Amino acid sequence: MRVIAPLPALLLPVLLAACAQQGQQAAAPVAAPASSAASGAALRPPTSARTQEQFDTTSAAERSAAAAAPAASERKLGSTVASLGDPADPGFWLETPMVSSVTKGRVVYPATGKSAQVELRPIEGPASGGSRISLPAMRLIGAPLTDLPTLTVYAGGATG
Repeated sequence: MRVIAPLPALLLPVLLAACAQQGQQAAAPVAAPASSAASGAALRPPTSARTQEQFDTTSAAERSAAAAAPAASERKLGSTVASLGDPADPGFWLETPMVSSVTKGRVVYPATGKSAQVELRPIEGPASGGSRISLPAMRLIGAPLTDLPTLTVYAGGATG
């Protein structure tokens, strides 16, 4: 008798491993690109990373800063459906067609009421198109990594 495992269960470890290896040249963590302002000195995960804890290289201080209260100067951009972005890209960010340039912002996951200060990064597509969120941000807001959560997005404010 043949046993067939569900395809997503088989592919998730392979996809996470492939994402970790994409753009990686060293086995040890290295500093993130300077453009990753929201992540401060976040480190890229090691190429051997396989679990969400291994991919999430943010510190407790970075998580605390990302969970900070919203700024009075922020403005609501709207809602977006987000998928997990590149787990090897460190820090707190959201790639979204809702912005035309890199800016500070915040995402809220209504299902938990939790929010995260993030770097909003522009991607191609209509403003109503989907977005990609970083692993640390997704964990901070309590969104299941395999779901496509609907997030409320704000621009402005301060990021860690």
